Amino acid sequence: MRGLEQLINSASNQRSARSAFVIMGCTLISRILGFVRTATIGALFGAGGTADVINLIFNIPNNLRKLLAEGALSTAFVPELSREIVLDTSGLKARRLGKTIIGFQIIIIAPVLLGALLFPEQVLYIFERFSDPYKKELSVVLLRWMMPYLLFVSLSAIMMAVHNSHNRFLIPALTPIAFSICVILFLLFGQGRWGTVSIGAGVLAGGLAQILVQYPSFRRMGYGLIPSFDFNDDSLKRVLRKWLPMLLTSSLFVINSQIAMLLASTLPDGNTSSLTYAIVFFQLPFGIFSASIATVLYPKMSRCAALNDNNGLIDCLSFGYRNLWALLVPSAMILVLLGEPIVAIAFQRRAFTPENSIATANVLAAYSVGMPFIGLFGISQRALYALGAIKRSFFCALLTVFIDIALSLVFVFWMDGDSIALAWANSIAFTIGSILQYILIRRISKFRIAGEVLSAFGKILIGNTAGVLVILGFYQLLGRSWWLSGVSWTGVGLLALIALVSSAIIVLFYGWMKIETVSLVLNSIRQDNDGEK
Repeated sequence: MRGLEQLINSASNQRSARSAFVIMGCTLISRILGFVRTATIGALFGAGGTADVINLIFNIPNNLRKLLAEGALSTAFVPELSREIVLDTSGLKARRLGKTIIGFQIIIIAPVLLGALLFPEQVLYIFERFSDPYKKELSVVLLRWMMPYLLFVSLSAIMMAVHNSHNRFLIPALTPIAFSICVILFLLFGQGRWGTVSIGAGVLAGGLAQILVQYPSFRRMGYGLIPSFDFNDDSLKRVLRKWLPMLLTSSLFVINSQIAMLLASTLPDGNTSSLTYAIVFFQLPFGIFSASIATVLYPKMSRCAALNDNNGLIDCLSFGYRNLWALLVPSAMILVLLGEPIVAIAFQRRAFTPENSIATANVLAAYSVGMPFIGLFGISQRALYALGAIKRSFFCALLTVFIDIALSLVFVFWMDGDSIALAWANSIAFTIGSILQYILIRRISKFRIAGEVLSAFGKILIGNTAGVLVILGFYQLLGRSWWLSGVSWTGVGLLALIALVSSAIIVLFYGWMKIETVSLVLNSIRQDNDGEK
């Protein structure tokens, strides 16, 4: 019986891995385009005052998206929609819930949007402390252009949640690609005519494109975008009971992010931009690996919770912990050790100087130290949400954010820190938070970092130690100044060589020590080849 259960879990993990690899592939393309998008902004506007405004203003609807749409509401929506899909095979209740969620979303987004459009100066007072009149005036203009994006991306987030709940991951994974393409095209062809406003128009077009990409598949599943304002629905009430505490939790992270940007806006020019640009590089591996695995496992954990399958949920968590660290530890290591050449070769051109590259790389290194722990924090939080332990997750998040803000204030005002200090505060806080989340999930589900998980963690650290030695060896041979000229074929070649050799060494060690991630990739490749035959 135990052998059968292991076989079922292995097959389930393989399916989860294949879905995660599909999302990773799409996310890789999306992140590369995000790089191109951010590099275009850096080339056109540098890392000075104008870039500070662009990055700070876009952060406002982006954070509100996490708070009101893609974060709290979607997170509360997925378990209930998964429950309706499992319990009502006709799909009528699931489709009705989708309509009411859209109606509810419009009601909460509309006043926020109108407030930003009609009273931008008052809204901006919450988010920035620019002293330059030009930066304040530009902030008002860009806020009015970018805020409608919030409505588009909110509808897109609901469509993504529906797709994911039906185990359809490809289409929603393509939506960020459409967004980046729109922004890049508007910047390249509109900046000469419209100036800085071109990015606002690109953000609006990108938000609409995210809806259009998903709509045909969304309709084929029987769902629609016509809202329902009949909120007398038991499923919606269950969503809202989860959403309110999740909203509080999400608001903590949004406030935390905005406080970091607010503190950066009080520092000399360039600090806001270096913080924002570093996050772009950070999100490349983190978005590909952590977000992909969490996206696949969250609906699965929600179904396990709905069926009271605690063993299945523990298996999901174990799978997530092992594979997240196998992917995030080497990602963090490469960003810490190769941050300066990566930033310089990707961004250093025209208005983006070597000093900007060094500043961004230093912030990136401080953020990257916490990357593996932020990944564990996220997957544990999703498991707590699936189990309905939302209040406990909230208090853990509250303490994490409190530590982050307290450290940020101490570092900036008492220790004369800059954006690097803000990044260190974030890494320290989320490392502590990940430990607290693990303690919570251990008490509720009996999940343990022991046995297979602990063994995997040890092997992962050994494999990455070998990668560190390889990179340090290359630095010893080549020196540390070969990237200072920015983008060049020589720089690209050397960076690719170092990254590929160090990655190959890590993969070889993973294979030798039988790290699960390698076998999952190989099995997926074999199945794809068998399918082609």
